[in-house]
Amino acid sequence: MATALVLLAFFALHQDVWFWRSAEPLLFGVLPVGLAWHAGYTLAVSVVMAILVRRAWPAHLEDAAGEASRRAGRGDA
Repeated sequence: MATALVLLAFFALHQDVWFWRSAEPLLFGVLPVGLAWHAGYTLAVSVVMAILVRRAWPAHLEDAAGEASRRAGRGDA
């Protein structure tokens, strides 16, 4: 349940309607705030995806596929 709420929050944060109308203020004098928002958002989503892969990866399917390939004589690669 907590995972679904985190994903829903990230989906809502992606819709950055508060930065649509203006490129101001510029961060570091050159980077529009909307672009900076999306750069930070992308980094945060990358961390969330890494956590999801570690926690929710269907390892039982991977084990079954590896076992089938070993039986066929192909090895793990």
